[in-house]
Amino acid sequence: MLRIRNLDAGYGQLRVLKNISLHVDGGEIVAMIGANGAGKTTLLHTIAGLVKPTSGEILFLDHDCRRLKAQNIVTSGCALVPEGRQVFATLSVEENLILGGYVLQKRKGTAAVAEELAHQFELFPVLRERRQQLAGTLSGGEQQMLAMARALMSRPRLVMMDEPSTGLAPLIVRNIFQVIVRLREEGNTVLLIEQNARAALKIADRGYVLETGKVILQGPAEDLLANRDVQRAYLGREKIE
Repeated sequence: MLRIRNLDAGYGQLRVLKNISLHVDGGEIVAMIGANGAGKTTLLHTIAGLVKPTSGEILFLDHDCRRLKAQNIVTSGCALVPEGRQVFATLSVEENLILGGYVLQKRKGTAAVAEELAHQFELFPVLRERRQQLAGTLSGGEQQMLAMARALMSRPRLVMMDEPSTGLAPLIVRNIFQVIVRLREEGNTVLLIEQNARAALKIADRGYVLETGKVILQGPAEDLLANRDVQRAYLGREKIE
């Protein structure tokens, strides 16, 4: 579904991503872990068209999307749940979701948007309860759910999530990760950037470790969880045998 080859990108003269290659196949959860400043968010922003690559390839559904505008990438079926939620604070929950369904409405009409809205309320029941509430008055966990549901309203083939657990209570984090697993069960594909490396790898099929803009390790998620270097650097402690 997504193929990245020898990708370089950054900001002005600052080279952040350095010769990155990775792939995400349909129906997978792929986790990208690494320390702050490793380039994880820049990677997602480059795929989403918010940062332009300086070299390399980005193929989504076999189409080169390096020169596409961000809105065209969303239209092609790739959606981003940004770090920090970035909901429209002065709009209601339902208005945020309807805006997220703009691409779907253009493609399939109002009835499809209503159907997808009902599906998101089933995935996130609290959003149904808060549907008329201003997004800016929601709790942090509710805003994260809204950000996820808003991205899913376009029915993307690939949904990219940037640090969905940041600042949330453990129970909310557990609920968020349960939803991510359900998305895979429903046939969705997820590229997950997450500081909570252990939780991310526990639900992922495969993972990549990013360090100073380079992929230094990749493999099945269970292998990365068992890797002592990964345990020391990103999982908090070594696994006790």
